[in-house]
Amino acid sequence: MTRMTLIAWQDVEAAARLLEPVIRRTPLVASRVLSERTGFQVLLKCENLQRTGSFKPRGAYNRIANLPAADHEHGVVAASAGNHAQGVAWAASALGIRSTVFMPIGASLPKLAATRAYGATVHQVGDTVDHALAAAREFADHTGATMIHPFDHPDVVAGQATVGLELLEQMPDVQTVLVPLGGGGLLAGIATVMHHRAPHVRVIGVQADAAAAWPDSLDVGKPVALQWMSTMADGIAVGMPGVVPFEHVAKYAADVVTVDEDALSGALLLCMERAKLVVEPAGAAAVAALLAHGPEGLGVTGPVCAVVSGGNVDPLLLTRMIGHGLAAGGRYLAMRITIPDRPGSLGRMLAEIGRVGASVFEIAHSRTGAWLAIDEAEVAITVETRGRTHRDEVLEALRASGYTVRVQD
Repeated sequence: MTRMTLIAWQDVEAAARLLEPVIRRTPLVASRVLSERTGFQVLLKCENLQRTGSFKPRGAYNRIANLPAADHEHGVVAASAGNHAQGVAWAASALGIRSTVFMPIGASLPKLAATRAYGATVHQVGDTVDHALAAAREFADHTGATMIHPFDHPDVVAGQATVGLELLEQMPDVQTVLVPLGGGGLLAGIATVMHHRAPHVRVIGVQADAAAAWPDSLDVGKPVALQWMSTMADGIAVGMPGVVPFEHVAKYAADVVTVDEDALSGALLLCMERAKLVVEPAGAAAVAALLAHGPEGLGVTGPVCAVVSGGNVDPLLLTRMIGHGLAAGGRYLAMRITIPDRPGSLGRMLAEIGRVGASVFEIAHSRTGAWLAIDEAEVAITVETRGRTHRDEVLEALRASGYTVRVQD
C-alpha cells in the first residue's frame, strides 16, 4: 500500500465544485435529548435527507463524472444491496450514462424499486452482495462497463469528503465528529477534511459489533476480512475495509468504536421519536455510540456532530426495529406470571397492572403445564411501559401483591 492513494485537498475542493449544483446541502439538526444526556451540544448531520436517501450519490457522482468521455458509451456497473445501488443509478442518469446494477435476490423490494426508478437496469443474482459483486465484475469484463466501487476509489472518497466540508462550514466550532463506518469511504473523506482544515477535531468511526472488520485491521496495519458477520445495519455490514479508505482512516481518524444491536435499534427509535427523522440502522450508528458509550466512554468533547448517513429502511424492517428498540429501552415488558386457578384471578391481576399505569400489548392464559400446581394457572403477558423506571414499578407492584413473576428476554 503506497501513499499514492491519499487524496489531496484540491481533490476535495474539485469534488465540492462539481457536486454543488446537483447535491443537496443537508441540514444540521440540534438534538436536545442527546445534548442533555452528554452535557455537550449535539447536532445531527442529516444525510438521510440527501438525494436517494443517503450520502452515497456524492461519491458515485464524483466518480462517474470524472470518467474519460471514451468510457461513457460502455456505461457503468455496480453491485449493492441498497444505498450504493440508488446512488449510482441516480448519478449515472443525471450524467446521461447507462447504468447496470447487480443486487442480491433477497434485496428489499423498496430498494429494488427505487434503483429501477432512478434509471438503472437491475439484475438480481445470488444471496449476498459478494455474489452480486462477482456478477458485476464479470459484466464489466464482458461489456467494457466501468465498475463503480462503493468506497474503494479516490474519487469516491473525495465525493464523500464533501459531507465533512459542509459540516465544518455549518458548525465551525465542532470538536468531535462521529461517523457510521462500513467500507470506510465516508469516514475517510470526513477525516481528510478535518486533517486539512481542522486538525484539532476528533473523528471517530462507529461499527456494528457483529460486523466490525476495522478494529482488527487497524491493529495489524492492513485490511483484514471478517469470516462471519450478522447485523441489522446492512449499510455498514462490510466484510473488509477498502484499501483506499484504510490508508486515510489509519492516518487521519482518531478511533473506531462498536455498538450492539440494542444500541442501534434504540438510536433509530430515538431519531424517530425525538428528532422526527426516519433513519436506517446503519445511519443511526453514530447516535448509538453516544447512547451506548456516553461522552466519558468515547472520550469526546463538545460540540459534537453525529452523522446520520442514511434513511433507506424497509418498512417491514422498520416495524421490527421499532419493536426491538421499545424492548431494549424498557418500553415493552414480557412476563410469565403465576396466578391462582380460580374465577376472577386473571381480572384481579390485570387490574393491578392497570393500577400502575401499564397497558396490555399481548396476553395468553394457560391452565395446564407440568410446572404448574393443580390450583395454579400461568399468564404470558407483554405490557407497554413508560421506560425502565416504570418497568421496575410494574414488577415491584406485582410481586408485592404476591404474584410469582418471571421476566422474559
